[in-house]
Amino acid sequence: MEVKARIALTGHPGVGKTTLIKRVLERVSLKVGGMLTEEIRKCGHRVGFSITDLETGATGTLAHLHLARGPQLGRYRVDLADLEGVGVAAIRRAIAECDLVVIDEIAPMELSSPAFLPAVEAALASTKALLISTHAHVDHPLVHRVRQELELIRVKLSNRDELPERIAKKLEGTS
Repeated sequence: MEVKARIALTGHPGVGKTTLIKRVLERVSLKVGGMLTEEIRKCGHRVGFSITDLETGATGTLAHLHLARGPQLGRYRVDLADLEGVGVAAIRRAIAECDLVVIDEIAPMELSSPAFLPAVEAALASTKALLISTHAHVDHPLVHRVRQELELIRVKLSNRDELPERIAKKLEGTS
């Protein structure tokens, strides 16, 4: 059995981890699934975060300023129903059906979901290729495990433009 690439990206918020993942995905021919998170902006201001299932295109709200319920993290409330119904479901489906499982990202909002942790654990236990991003300063046992078990790449302004091709080659098994 060939060893599949298992890569963890880490970096400060706003350094471009999600953009890097999107650029990597443009370069791979693998069947990709999992979840991607992006900012929701209104009038130039961040008001929340969306979550997208990479295989189906389904979207939901990860967190928003104007949610009435859900765990509060800073100014935002986490929408556990969407995180679990879109994000966790996307991870589980990707483990079952795809070549590459993407988890963007493991951070405090995602970690507020009791269903998120076992989904990530299942991805780690699988034999699938993995591309996972983590917040630079999250202190959580699962994040520590990801950083120890996967090839860790620190994303910085100085290296982020060279990384998409390099990571895509690793995931395709050509580097």
